[in-house]
Amino acid sequence: MSSDTPADLPDPLLEAIMTCEERIGYEFEDRNLLRAALTHASGAETRLSSNERLEFLGDSILGFVVCEYLFKTYPQFFEGDLTKVKSVIVSRSTCAKLSKKLGIQELMILGKGMSTHPSIPPSLLANVFESLVAAIYLDGGIDCAREFILRQVEPEIGPVIDGETGGNFKSLLQQLAQRQFSTTPTYLLLDEKGPDHSKAFKIVATIGTERFQPAWGRNKKEAEQRAARNALSQLEGKDAPFPSDD
Repeated sequence: MSSDTPADLPDPLLEAIMTCEERIGYEFEDRNLLRAALTHASGAETRLSSNERLEFLGDSILGFVVCEYLFKTYPQFFEGDLTKVKSVIVSRSTCAKLSKKLGIQELMILGKGMSTHPSIPPSLLANVFESLVAAIYLDGGIDCAREFILRQVEPEIGPVIDGETGGNFKSLLQQLAQRQFSTTPTYLLLDEKGPDHSKAFKIVATIGTERFQPAWGRNKKEAEQRAARNALSQLEGKDAPFPSDD
């Protein structure tokens, strides 16, 4: 049950609060926290009642949750790889993008000068996303904050991973194999089919005596990359993303 009843908030503000809760997928016990998270300094009675302090806290919580997720999800990545991905995911541009995707710009409490501006600056959108993270954390704890953060950032991580590695899963598999098994992967051609102008190739990655799920590709290079990705997924205890007919 929210600590703020409809009588506690003006109708337009209550409507914005409830809309925000619906969009972020979290209902507040203390809606004053959400109100503060949405309030820019220009629309606050005092700076201390704006979202600036929440932004300070939310920045650290966001960084922690993303670091924890990357550390657990990508055990084959070196520290430098993790740092590069994290820096993109917690960047101001990504936070602003996530705010915009949630439609938070329509719900922010701004001063008259800002509210008549044709568009809200990305820096303000980034700030309000971090403020929301902190508000959810203070209201519901780290598990609620983690759930909210990961629901927003997980779709952003895959493309960043592919961008940082160039989609080079063979390189990632080689790093992991050398670190954990002191050997390098090998790739075996198992089958090919189709006419010369449109062949498909089936390749399997092996590490020592361990053989992973083969993968088909439109050329040998693609098949090897897919086989490497299958191996990485299986080593992480996940299903192979490119299962063959084996």
